Amino acid sequence: MGSLVHIEKLSFRYLESKQWTLSEIELEVKEGEIIILAGPSGCGKSTLLRCMNGLIPHMYPGDYQGSVTIDGIQVREEPMGILAQKVGLLFQNPENQIFMFSVERDIAFGPENLALPRQEIRSRVDETMRLLGIEPLAQRAPHELSDGQKQRVALAGVIAMRPKLVILDEPTSLLDPKTASELVSLIQDLNTRLGITFVVVEHRLDLLTKLATRMVVMNEGRKVLDGKPSEVLSNERVGAYGIVVPSATRLYSELAKEGVKLARVPLAPSELTEQLRRIRR
Repeated sequence: MGSLVHIEKLSFRYLESKQWTLSEIELEVKEGEIIILAGPSGCGKSTLLRCMNGLIPHMYPGDYQGSVTIDGIQVREEPMGILAQKVGLLFQNPENQIFMFSVERDIAFGPENLALPRQEIRSRVDETMRLLGIEPLAQRAPHELSDGQKQRVALAGVIAMRPKLVILDEPTSLLDPKTASELVSLIQDLNTRLGITFVVVEHRLDLLTKLATRMVVMNEGRKVLDGKPSEVLSNERVGAYGIVVPSATRLYSELAKEGVKLARVPLAPSELTEQLRRIRR
């Protein structure tokens, strides 16, 4: 897998702020990865996302040091219109993202602003609705949709731009457990079928750890942990950064203290149960 995102010595301080929100961030994201970005509130996660999609420095002024390269282009040197074709952002609240009179018009909004041929716009809208399973909603008004449907429509508007990287900021925070699980399955499907790379800020780690390739933890504007979810969540320091470790992983750590050795770190109850059964045999 080639490198899609390269962040080198990135530091940022908002205008009129005395403190640096980001300090010396070094991060590389490879094509096809699904990365969980975690850390306590105020640690700089949202600021890092803004640096990756170009809102910083184009929309949020401040002191900017270092560099962010997305698919070979320097973020600070390219206009937002170009960056939108490389990086898509799904907001925490989808209502901040959908505003047209119908679902299909909302999905078409981005491609229309690229001045694409009409036939290409139609093709992208139809294909995206099919991929996300929202074809029956095409003529519905956004205000008539459930929270889960709104989230899919907002994501469809992002996918229609054909980005290589999609950033999701707390995408399940407004969703019930069933709908949140369906959204996570959709992320996995888009990653597998289209090769889209995802960076996801999420507190409900039990939903994502099984499919994520990496987990990056931030604290006070710095990257403090980076590795496979099983490695990060079993690190004794992770609790100090406000990370709620899944119950199966916590139990694994307790069993290890008692001398019970499992083959791998479980990220879900089903994995833990399977390994315990093997031990009993």
